[in-house]
Amino acid sequence: MSIKLTDNSGNQVQIPDPPRFHQHILQFHSRGTSIHDENGHYFTVDDAFREKLERLMRAFRKS
Repeated sequence: MSIKLTDNSGNQVQIPDPPRFHQHILQFHSRGTSIHDENGHYFTVDDAFREKLERLMRAFRKS
């Protein structure tokens, strides 16, 4: 199963390995605001993004 996120250009991006993506965000983008590049798609990682990712991961784990 995957999750979908909207990149900075408004494109829906399928994340095929959500646990790996989540772990990377926690490890390298845990504070402040930064840009994450996922296969040429850019995401602004800030508190709102991290909160959204946490909600998606909770739903992912329940499925």
